[in-house]
Amino acid sequence: MNPDQPTRLHYAWIIVAVACLVVFASLGLARFGYGVVLPAMQADLGLNNAQAGLLASANFVGYLAMTLVGGMAATRFGPRYVISIGLALAGVSMIMTGLSSEFFFVALWRMLTGMGSGLSNVPVIGLLAAWFGSRRIGTATGLAVTGPSFALIGLGSLVPWTLEIFGDDGWRICWYAFGVTALLIGIAGFVLLTQRPEDKGLRPIAENPASTTNSADMKRHRPQWKTIYRSLTVWHLGLVYGGFGFSYMIYLTFFIKKLTAEAHYSDHAAGELFMLVGWCSLLCGVIFGTLSDVIGRNWALMITYLFHSTAFALFVLWPTDIGFTLSAIIFGLSAWSVPAIMAATCGELLGARLAPTALGFVTLFHSVGQVAGPYIAGVMADATGSFDSSFLLASAAALAAAIGAAFLRVKPLSDNDSQSCA
Repeated sequence: MNPDQPTRLHYAWIIVAVACLVVFASLGLARFGYGVVLPAMQADLGLNNAQAGLLASANFVGYLAMTLVGGMAATRFGPRYVISIGLALAGVSMIMTGLSSEFFFVALWRMLTGMGSGLSNVPVIGLLAAWFGSRRIGTATGLAVTGPSFALIGLGSLVPWTLEIFGDDGWRICWYAFGVTALLIGIAGFVLLTQRPEDKGLRPIAENPASTTNSADMKRHRPQWKTIYRSLTVWHLGLVYGGFGFSYMIYLTFFIKKLTAEAHYSDHAAGELFMLVGWCSLLCGVIFGTLSDVIGRNWALMITYLFHSTAFALFVLWPTDIGFTLSAIIFGLSAWSVPAIMAATCGELLGARLAPTALGFVTLFHSVGQVAGPYIAGVMADATGSFDSSFLLASAAALAAAIGAAFLRVKPLSDNDSQSCA
């Protein structure tokens, strides 16, 4: 096979397509699906807002537990097996969520779903650093993180219809469908994913001239884990990422609930607005990922967080059809940009081999934010009788993250580390 043959589709784009499917299942269905079925699930199980937030937090506890493990396991054993196992766990756990009626067991299966998501999502995004150089990694990760956009589009249209057809059992049917879909995507990932371009006789797209170390050299050098944990830049990056996890999960977890409970939207009307987020977010990762390739990761992150802060505040400050619609559009235009830029930044800082572990490390901060955000928001809503304070808190957290991103400086930690890990 000629690695430079221009007439054939580079296998890197197959990797991107599979990564998009994996993110669709591990985040779009396993995580964001909860926010869409929440009103029906909450009513059927008799949950208050704090319990609803706690179920979301349980999912993120599982995700938190596996983010670093998933990245390290992918670095050590290869992402193909880790991703497939993760999706299998998430798929089975979503099916079991639909079969459960007690709060304890629902929380348990939501936590295990989060563990499966962490095992699959982090390694598949980190894998892209092996297939793309720094000049194209932002675009590649941007394409991969559009998976949740397709999920939001499908969820916004299909879930209300399912709830209407199946009544009280509709939310259970949704979880069964989510789980089976995740299992099928896990099989596709096992068949199609490949760890290195060299395994296909290829070189990475837009490969950095300084990053031409062959796979034999990679195998001889043990991963330098301390390069990650001793870097203040990586810690700074993680704190900025934590702001995203805290803020956007408040927004997405209680998006439908606020519209139906406080703004008196029907399930179908709220679903259509949720679907609008999906449509607007289809190209957000590509746009902001590519923008980060041009203007720098820090400035692209800052702009993204400012979009988010504005969207979250509009949900409270302009509680009309126009305000809610503008909020959905503004968030959608930037929705998945932060994960895309974070993945590109980890690859740029540490090279292809350590990128999954680095992404897993900064995702720990992201996951802590996700654990805390929905639970705190649910408690605040129960205490005040409204979600207004919760959405304003999300807006403030996103604004703080924007300020933190402005002071972020991204460059390879050292030439030696960058070369040995690429």
